[in-house]
Amino acid sequence: MFSGQGLSLIGTWMTRVAVGWMVFRLTGSAWMLGLIGFTGQIPSLLLGPFAGAIVDRWSSRRVLILTQMFSMIQAFILAGLTLFNFIQIWHIVFLSLVRGIINAIDAPARETLLMEIAEPEAPARKTSLNSALVNAARLIGPSIAGLVIAVSGEAYCFLIDGLSYMAAILPLFGIKIYTAKKRCASNLFRDVIDGWVYVSGCLPLRPVLILMLVVCMIGMPFTILLPLFASSIVNGGPHALGILLSASGCGALAGALCLGRRCDTDCLLRTIPFSAVSFGAGLIAFSRVTLLLPAIGFIFVTSFSMMQYLGRSSMFLKTSADESIRGRVMSYYTMAFMGMPPVGCLLAGSLAANVGSSSALLYSGVICIAGAILFVLRLPRFAFSPVVCSQ
Repeated sequence: MFSGQGLSLIGTWMTRVAVGWMVFRLTGSAWMLGLIGFTGQIPSLLLGPFAGAIVDRWSSRRVLILTQMFSMIQAFILAGLTLFNFIQIWHIVFLSLVRGIINAIDAPARETLLMEIAEPEAPARKTSLNSALVNAARLIGPSIAGLVIAVSGEAYCFLIDGLSYMAAILPLFGIKIYTAKKRCASNLFRDVIDGWVYVSGCLPLRPVLILMLVVCMIGMPFTILLPLFASSIVNGGPHALGILLSASGCGALAGALCLGRRCDTDCLLRTIPFSAVSFGAGLIAFSRVTLLLPAIGFIFVTSFSMMQYLGRSSMFLKTSADESIRGRVMSYYTMAFMGMPPVGCLLAGSLAANVGSSSALLYSGVICIAGAILFVLRLPRFAFSPVVCSQ
């Protein structure tokens, strides 16, 4: 299943690159590129609680099969429109929104399934493997997409993406589920309310999610400023930008591979803020450099720390949440992880326009560290107690 998912993720990254290239080729508008990215991610923020309720009501494996099938259909439609020269910009915007809605449901289903497909004592290895696949695809997919676009055009990237979903769908029919799915209330809105009550009244899940919200909105959008940083700070161009993006991807992959060590919830709770501090410190250090070589080192460390933080937060939430409500808990994680960065990108772009990219990165790092310090100050109140939740 993981092998098939890895192939599918490569296809997904190929589509991301091809869509961006095609939008810019058709419109030449940077604003339109931002709109496409916004429509592709904002559904995760708006639909997260409902997506989690859906995952808890039905089998996460069946939900995942359906979302992958709909994603495959969406990719084939995009390929057909492009191949026969019917594609228009509104098609891309609409299909990007459709894919965002699908991903809003797909993400919590995938996180929930990770806890159901293998023995309960191996969450760290499962999370590490899944994160490594995502970041490996992030390195491989764009490279293949560049070659395919140069030789054949964007349509074949979409076609390859559609075909790659078969590798992800077929293994889902044969995997063994180790945990039984519990039924929820008869009303979907009641399930959504129950999920909010559980998360808002649960220590220490609530502080972990609040810190996640801050870091994902303020810190994660640093990549959107890399083109400006590469050109104006380290006096480089596209070559420097490519090197920085590659270093960021390698750092994230290394951070994912280092998540495999077994760690209990107390250990995770104590290391989450330190990962956030390391991430913020990396942003501050990266914002101060003016030479390419140290910038490469600092962005590697920053991306490594970011993946460590995201992975440890994900493991803590998955292992601490009650099985019957895990999908709704992970939907709040995906709301922060996937839904807040678009909002953060708007804030980062506005801040950089007023104070410069270096100062924007500096302020982002300071806020991440401040959030982690507040988390640590509250840590003694719940660090030595079991997870206590109210419904």
